[in-house]
Amino acid sequence: MARTEYWNDPKAPKPNTLIPASNLLVVRDDGALLLQRRRDTGQWALPGGVQDIGESPAQCAVRECEEETGIIAEVTGLLGVYSPPGHVVAYSDGEIRQAYEVTYIGRPVGGEPTVNEEADGVRWVLPEDLDSLDIHVSMRIQIGDFLRGEYPRVD
Repeated sequence: MARTEYWNDPKAPKPNTLIPASNLLVVRDDGALLLQRRRDTGQWALPGGVQDIGESPAQCAVRECEEETGIIAEVTGLLGVYSPPGHVVAYSDGEIRQAYEVTYIGRPVGGEPTVNEEADGVRWVLPEDLDSLDIHVSMRIQIGDFLRGEYPRVD
């Protein structure tokens, strides 16, 4: 399913849903961050996705990380809750979502970077190499908060 992301765009369509999602910012001992390149947008992002009934936000973040990247991780902290009204995601099926993401910090405990149906690229990126990647502003804000030590954040 195709998606279009809007950031503080007055031309963005009006959201019709608000669905809880979780991300996991996984950090290796050398400071490298785990990123995936989304097949639907081509942009690099933190692993994450929609929370299922019966799981906690943290469980969702760990599950989505493994599904999308092949990396098994554990949660070590909370980065923040990100739900700015100006971040709108429109899907090709007519759903228009205001983003609502609980983002956790984690560390890898197993697995290997693996591409899949959602991600056509998975890799560890050192902070000094982030500017060379196409990363949506919403993800840049979350990564920036972590790198500056400005968390937990609640929008």
